[in-house]
Amino acid sequence: MLGDDTDSWEIARRLVKARFDASALPRYPGTIPQSLDAGYACQDAAIHLWPAPIAGWKVGRIPADWEARLGEERLVGPIFSNRVQRHGALPARFPVITGGFAAVEAEFVFVLAQDAPAGKLAWNPGEAAALVKALHVGVEFAGSPLPDINRLGPPVVVSDYGNNAGLLLGPEVADWRQRLVDGLACETFIDGASVGTGGTHAIDGGVLAALAFALAKGARRGRPLRAGQLVSTGAATGIHDIVAGQHARVAFPGVADLEVETVVARPEPGA
Repeated sequence: MLGDDTDSWEIARRLVKARFDASALPRYPGTIPQSLDAGYACQDAAIHLWPAPIAGWKVGRIPADWEARLGEERLVGPIFSNRVQRHGALPARFPVITGGFAAVEAEFVFVLAQDAPAGKLAWNPGEAAALVKALHVGVEFAGSPLPDINRLGPPVVVSDYGNNAGLLLGPEVADWRQRLVDGLACETFIDGASVGTGGTHAIDGGVLAALAFALAKGARRGRPLRAGQLVSTGAATGIHDIVAGQHARVAFPGVADLEVETVVARPEPGA
């Protein structure tokens, strides 16, 4: 998983430091990765530098114009245990790096019931479903010190934790298998205004296809998924930019409304 590419380690060090310093980076801190493999090399180094274990993985869709160039339709990034919040009576708090990138995304999140076999490198949705303990609703906090992270392309997104800054885990979806057949809807609001509608139907191939991708990618990277880990399956209403001081609400009819308050990120000394 970990190589000795000096440039990847230096890029990772600068990206991680910027996150803990709550400091935006006006430009990419090194040679911009041109392939997904180069991006994942940086990500692997950055995972090693983060002072908390991986709680799960976010899955994101690679835009069609990049997919043809890169040869994959999705990407993954780690969700760290100290960046997972649980739904409660009060809104979740999402620290936003001033001058960086921040967005909220409506998500459907699987919890795994058992470890994935380390040697199984290909998965289909049916096989993936057999590993599921539960399906939850959630909100991904997308965030990076890089204000142009998405414009710079998927290899850059991959290099900086998949542009993940945390996850709000909402309630479990009862009878999730049937609910997926029927379809689950959601809508995102920022400061009371609707900014996107969607649902499980908005995830290309479906949420189980996203889970299958995460399982295969994890095995191929030597990071097979484990029991209890979370898999956030993609932006079900789109990627919605947000700044500190705004309020987001994601409505999942028949399940829950999840609320988020954004605040100015502060340095975390000694991390």
